[in-house]
Amino acid sequence: MTVKRLYETMYILRPDLPDQEADAAIAKYQEFLVQQEAEDITIQHRGRRRLAYDIKGHREGIYIQLNYSATPSTIESLEKSMRLADDVIRYMTLKLEPEVVEAEDAEDIPDAEAPIEEVAAAVE
Repeated sequence: MTVKRLYETMYILRPDLPDQEADAAIAKYQEFLVQQEAEDITIQHRGRRRLAYDIKGHREGIYIQLNYSATPSTIESLEKSMRLADDVIRYMTLKLEPEVVEAEDAEDIPDAEAPIEEVAAAVE
């Protein structure tokens, strides 16, 4: 059994895509993740933005951010699909770390030094 991890994929669509085709591309990758049994899928349409440098002859792009929980094999399949697509000019996937334990929860953790003090008192 493979563990699902948190991922964030940012991809850039060609700026010359009509809104309907851009929405279709977004729905395509969302449906792909659903078929691969990804969970907690969140899509953020970041809009059309200027690129820092030309990518495949484009100065602008449509930025889309996906946050989800999936297996590593799902990421391989998703990136292969994006690599072969003509609509996607750039993509990047990051593995996110789980959130840090809150300070209130840290108080519930037993003090690790207490047994050492007890052992030291017993030796004396």
